[in-house]
Amino acid sequence: MIYRLYKPNDFAQLYAIEESCFQPPFRFGRRYMRQLIGSSHAATWIAEEDERMAGFAIVEWNEEQGEVIAYIQTIEVTQAERGRGIGGQLLARIEGSARVAGAALIWLHVDAENTGAIGLYRANSYLLEGREENYYAPGRAALIFAKPLACL
Repeated sequence: MIYRLYKPNDFAQLYAIEESCFQPPFRFGRRYMRQLIGSSHAATWIAEEDERMAGFAIVEWNEEQGEVIAYIQTIEVTQAERGRGIGGQLLARIEGSARVAGAALIWLHVDAENTGAIGLYRANSYLLEGREENYYAPGRAALIFAKPLACL
């Protein structure tokens, strides 16, 4: 598996993964996804094998009260490639990008029923910080996880 930063010609494969992982209204729109990927305050990492995308991850950062804080927008791995450690590798790479950007903290929302993703974050030292009811839809809560980052 090769891990690399996003290139503009990756969008079609990337968005096909978005469509396979999330159904409306939970999926990012194409326009929003392009804006997010194109932001100078974001990094998108790609996992690919034999020129076929297996997954991707997007992290975004902003300055809040004089401190850079990173937010994991998404980590997505195709159904066929799950269980191979790709999500963990993508997580490590977006954490690295957040550190380079000077982030002191990285955080995220995750569906409270997504046991696979919750396990990934717990295994990588993310701490449960809270719960937001009806975050994704009525009756669909999000857990909030965060992790301090040591800057380079």
